[in-house]
Amino acid sequence: MASWRLLGLSISAAVILCSLAYLLLLSASTSGPIRQPPFYSSASSKHPHRHFQAPAENPWTELDEAEASQVYIWLHENTNIFNSTGARGSSPLNLIELLRPNKSSVVDYLDHNGPIPDRWARLSVVETKDDDAFIVEYMVGPLPPSNETQILPLTYCHNSGRNYVQSPISDVFALLEWALSIGEDASDVTLDLLGAKTNRHDPDDPNGLVMGSRPALIDSGRMVHWLEFFGPGMKSDGRSLLPQGLYVKLNLPSASPETWTTGEWFYNGILYDNVTMLRGAMASPGFERLTVNEDGAWTDTEDFTASTPERDMPPPVSIQPYGPRYRLDRSENYLSWMGFSFYFSTSQATALSLFDIRYNNSRIIYQLGLQEALAHYAGVEPMQSGLHFLDTFFGMGKMMFSLVPGLDCPGHAEYMDMSYHRGGKMYTNRNAICVFEYTSDAPLQRHTSAFSATVSRNTYLVVRSVSTVGNYDYTIDYIFYLDGSVEVKLRASGYIFGAFHAEPRSSTSFSFPPLPQRDSSANEYGYRVHPALHTSMHDHVVNFRADFDICGTANTVVRTSIEPLQRTYHWDRPEVPGLRNTMHMVHRPVTHETGLDWPKNSGEMYLITAPNDTNKWGETRAYRILPGTGMGNPARLTIVNSTALGASAPWSSSDLWILRNHPSTEPGSAHHLNALEPLSPLVDFAKMVADREVVEKEDLVVYFNLGGHHVPSSQDIPNTLMHTSASSVVFMPFNYFDEDVSKAVRQGVRVDRRPKKENIVVAAGGVGAELDGEAAKEEVRRSSNRAARSGPTEKSKEDDGVSWFGARYTTPVLVSEAMLSPDLSHYMKERDDGEQGGWKTVRNNVGGGLYGLFVGKEREGGRGHQRDGDDGGRLDW
Repeated sequence: MASWRLLGLSISAAVILCSLAYLLLLSASTSGPIRQPPFYSSASSKHPHRHFQAPAENPWTELDEAEASQVYIWLHENTNIFNSTGARGSSPLNLIELLRPNKSSVVDYLDHNGPIPDRWARLSVVETKDDDAFIVEYMVGPLPPSNETQILPLTYCHNSGRNYVQSPISDVFALLEWALSIGEDASDVTLDLLGAKTNRHDPDDPNGLVMGSRPALIDSGRMVHWLEFFGPGMKSDGRSLLPQGLYVKLNLPSASPETWTTGEWFYNGILYDNVTMLRGAMASPGFERLTVNEDGAWTDTEDFTASTPERDMPPPVSIQPYGPRYRLDRSENYLSWMGFSFYFSTSQATALSLFDIRYNNSRIIYQLGLQEALAHYAGVEPMQSGLHFLDTFFGMGKMMFSLVPGLDCPGHAEYMDMSYHRGGKMYTNRNAICVFEYTSDAPLQRHTSAFSATVSRNTYLVVRSVSTVGNYDYTIDYIFYLDGSVEVKLRASGYIFGAFHAEPRSSTSFSFPPLPQRDSSANEYGYRVHPALHTSMHDHVVNFRADFDICGTANTVVRTSIEPLQRTYHWDRPEVPGLRNTMHMVHRPVTHETGLDWPKNSGEMYLITAPNDTNKWGETRAYRILPGTGMGNPARLTIVNSTALGASAPWSSSDLWILRNHPSTEPGSAHHLNALEPLSPLVDFAKMVADREVVEKEDLVVYFNLGGHHVPSSQDIPNTLMHTSASSVVFMPFNYFDEDVSKAVRQGVRVDRRPKKENIVVAAGGVGAELDGEAAKEEVRRSSNRAARSGPTEKSKEDDGVSWFGARYTTPVLVSEAMLSPDLSHYMKERDDGEQGGWKTVRNNVGGGLYGLFVGKEREGGRGHQRDGDDGGRLDW
């Protein structure tokens, strides 16, 4: 799976840009009030708990439009922030959002009736000095603005001691114009080699080439870029499948455009000093021209022509005929279900997080949420060889786009919006979060004994969002189970970031099997999947934070290993005269901050324990952390000491990390601006573990990674499928309760269908049944089948051999058409009227930002709304 960041600006002559571009250009769009979608389930209006209220005001709730506007006005009246404008007149104020309160203040408020924590805003501001540009962070509060409100440098949460990063450029438009001119000046070369050229003057040219980039260096305000031509045009969804194998190097030694130069050109494995040298080589008789990678039906994700008889019938669907069983306070973003309760909140960089997760009013996890999403590539050519993405830079919260009802989530799901404030305006991504209860295709529990069978439904709650970052859609689920377990699951789908396959035109009338590879190193990095396309191996490592509070904050992580053992037992002789080969458990506490990897053969259990708390059997109460469902264990980064990453993501080197919690100085493992200063990041995770503090009986935080090693194959064309790219981590109660708490909330049936004469009490230690075990089991199966065929009739209700536990459907059910076939006119309307969060999200948001900004003058932005203030490119990721 790829995380390509192509920016969907349909300028046929588009060229890529650098990281700061998105920060220097202001978002400008029309936004309206948060409204209920027209397809909203009618069941919610009949919700038996529609007056449900959270026990306390949500201290993590994001700034609303009124609060953000108050901050904006206060800054105008009390600071000089707006005196210097951004690039060509844009506002220097890039971000306003909530500065989340400290844990100690929140716990005092929620647990001890203390005052609600003060609300503060965090700001991201572009400031220029001479030709240099800096992105500076401030904190403003307390809110609402008053005589006590102040603005301070935001440094306490950055272990770099700084509140700024340096941008490699000061004028994004100058870079755009210069980069676009490179393609124009080389149009003779691109027409000859690629059969197309860039076209800056016609944004809708379907044959225009674009360019994508990889920064080879970002250090102290200077950059080196490698650009590659892609084509044709900006209207294809499959842009990342269309590399053309022509590359040019850009040198930006300073922020001043006067110092920028074009470097080498690369084609067919040969490095040319400049484009003049390339032109000279093209005129020579022995010059090889490579196959052009052409778009076509092969990049379409749908086939509207082929079909099978089965496809012409609609598939099964999930319904909730009597309405939702969870209780939701929308005003406070608070949810309760089957003993669980929690608050949730969003941020522009890290998307959705859950807070104060409790079971039966006892806190299990204080915070659970995304920290950073890394994708790191390898390859044999300039683009792929060091390509990497840190996706929070682009704003995984801002890109929580509208979910499609009935497809992204079941038809009975409820939806919530995500709103954020940038540059003085409020934006709303409607229906960006869905909540639903679902029943698995497998039971929670079952057992067939000699004279009975019992089966329970496995029903769980899901809170889901999807962040579309470039050509990839990341689905993140927070899942809650009846036994008290919590699962965090990541799925991905979308277009891979393909590599150009260098095959000369003279020998490629493409056929199956493909012609032999010319480059013996090609299969080191991927596989050929089209005449001029290779896949690119890459790692996805997506980092999450789990701040555990198991029976309070005095926690210890214990590694319980399952090891082979040789031991003698006196009762074993004479049958076993020597050592018995067996196994046992060995318990080792983690004493200091460290990183852990998933054990081989699942030979260890990682338990986060409450050493001072035991269940009624005297066992230490704990939660176990283990890999969950998906394609194998979640992965850590394969590359050791990545040249490209520098110090920006050291958390990717282990599967999970055990740290002593310092929420007031270390609120996260990463910062969304780390991508701009990878050698000296604002938050350096390595410093957080360098002291190796004691972690026994302490307030602990666990950082864990999801993702996988992805080596795409032909089955990833055109799109990677979610079931092949999923991973998860589960937090499972382990001696935390006195018994399985799901017993009290299960729903299912127990069948006892013995013949009357067999209805004999079984004495302890003996069998009181006349039927043997196999015959009894067969009778149970037959009677269960008869009951299933006849349904829960009055006769079966009177039969005391069938015991239902939990509610059943006993009255006719009417399923609304909207639940079976959702109304999508809401999305189409957004496309037409310019509202945000619409259907064209995926269509035009195919990249952008730090490493892959495709630039131009498209008037229609990636979220389906008009970009009234952007006349130089869609750069506001």
